[in-house]
Amino acid sequence: MSYEKLNKQLIELVGGKENIKAVAHCVTRLRLTLNDRSLAKTEEIKNLDGVIDVVSNEVAYQIIVGTHVTDVYNEFMAMLGLKADGAEAEKPRAKGIKGIASSILVMISETMTSIIEVLLAAGMIAGIMAIISLTGLVSKDSSTYMIFDTLRGGVFHFLPIFIAASAAKRMKLNEYVAMALAVALLSTNIDGAKGLELFGYNLPTIGYANTFIPILLGVWFLSIVTKYLKKIIPSGLQYFLVPALSLVLTFPVILVFFGPIGTLIGDGISAFFNLLMNTIGNWIVVMLYAAFQPFLIVLGAANFTYPIVLNFLGTLGYDPIINHAATISDIAVCGAMFGYFLRAKKGHQRQMFGTVSFSALMGITEPAVFGVFVKYRRPFLAVIIGGGLGGLIAGLTGVKTMGFVWGLAALPTYLAGGTSNFIWMLISVIVGFVGAAAVAYGVGIPKEESEEELEEKDLVAALESNQGLKQVCIGKIAEGTVIPLSEISDKAFASGALGKGVGILPSKAEETIVSPVEGTVTVAFPTKHAYGIKTKNGVELLIHIGVDTVNLEGKYFEGFVEQGQEVKKGDVLAKYQADKVEEAGFDPVIIVVVTNSNDYLDVISASNEQDEELLTVIL
Repeated sequence: MSYEKLNKQLIELVGGKENIKAVAHCVTRLRLTLNDRSLAKTEEIKNLDGVIDVVSNEVAYQIIVGTHVTDVYNEFMAMLGLKADGAEAEKPRAKGIKGIASSILVMISETMTSIIEVLLAAGMIAGIMAIISLTGLVSKDSSTYMIFDTLRGGVFHFLPIFIAASAAKRMKLNEYVAMALAVALLSTNIDGAKGLELFGYNLPTIGYANTFIPILLGVWFLSIVTKYLKKIIPSGLQYFLVPALSLVLTFPVILVFFGPIGTLIGDGISAFFNLLMNTIGNWIVVMLYAAFQPFLIVLGAANFTYPIVLNFLGTLGYDPIINHAATISDIAVCGAMFGYFLRAKKGHQRQMFGTVSFSALMGITEPAVFGVFVKYRRPFLAVIIGGGLGGLIAGLTGVKTMGFVWGLAALPTYLAGGTSNFIWMLISVIVGFVGAAAVAYGVGIPKEESEEELEEKDLVAALESNQGLKQVCIGKIAEGTVIPLSEISDKAFASGALGKGVGILPSKAEETIVSPVEGTVTVAFPTKHAYGIKTKNGVELLIHIGVDTVNLEGKYFEGFVEQGQEVKKGDVLAKYQADKVEEAGFDPVIIVVVTNSNDYLDVISASNEQDEELLTVIL
């Protein structure tokens, strides 16, 4: 699950990145140190979906989000570009050939991602112009057509400039200095010029328009040169000397080395796919990509095809393999979710399947892939069959994508390749959709969902007869006086927002905390003050020792279990010095809550201290 939307809202409402001095978290809440708390819009934060409450005290500005706080925190920190100590995050250095190759692919992918919108726009313009010319409204020979086609063609002709700006931004360089390199490469004096010499060395004739590899390598080298120059040039002179010297030193390297290297790489890619198409045929690649793209999305590798597509567009003027296969796959994902939509009986399931189906139809398949495919797995089979069939048809009939486009909205652009190209693409998409929908409907929703429906029916029957209700008993965890949650000083726990439960006032100076159930330790906080346990029945317990005791950083606490460890009822989880905790100014109360209380009929606390069970969960 992604918390990007929530974290963006939080960053904005606490006063922006510049107002955040440091971030930490405990078991249920983000703990922010703000430069100016008056800038934080607390009431608006409280009303956000995903926020349970906000506690602002002398300890920290605390945003309570629940027991999934670790996931929220990790994404929050990534968006801030911070490590846990508040310093700028450092990316791990690549190790070995595999690590270097991975880093290069990531750099290419991220660089391409930043310019996708303008590439999509160019592709869509090509489709619009194709439709207009087919209707006869504008002739292909007219100046009007030429003007708009120049808008499309200009994007690809000047692609090195876009690449330079995007790569420079990622490498934290001045984008305009990098763009100066690209502009020089595209000038009439350099682009495709013959007979050039550099200090007596004969330069090869290279056309830099529509390319991306030479400038990408050039910006990488520019970053190295810039970094070195800043080390040796006094800071007072860097503003004047570093940009000029870095350009003068980098440009010849591009002309002598990176230009020919880029040409070789581009020719190599073209030669490989031409060999593939001339031997076994490109149809098998189109079919396989359309069938298995969801797996690439799961692995985060789908973006690595961007350089291949751009190379096709630059050398051939069209894409014979990737983007139409991606579109067929996206529509097949839509079909699989539509099949599940027709098959589902529960209202919330139909709503979910319908939503992700529409999203996939628009070319955004991540919600379906990560929200449904990964969970149920069977939809993968539906896309393999449906998408594979559609890809096979497109491959055998030679469908071409005339721009950097994909998704339902891109279908009209196939008219730019001719009416036949459009018709076969339309047939391929329909086959992919229908095939995936039929398979998904046929294989059905996984068995575990049907079992849940049966359990619901059994529960309804049990309620009607008032017999056969199941329950899970939560035993005592420590010696002391049991108190209701409402008497606990922490507002989030006291309100019951984190689940139903009780508090225990310790009766000993040194208290031992034992597991009240048999289950798996899901949380063992490093500061040893909080533990989560999940029973085989699915009951999720949170045992929180003290209020705000995360600030003690483990002092006065001793832990005996680790995350993932199996525990039995009575096993020792932790020990702590309750008297020392209180002397340090913290409430030593032990809090026990069922964090997924809403999943059950009720959670009943002990009626008196002599009861053997602390809580009873009615399933």
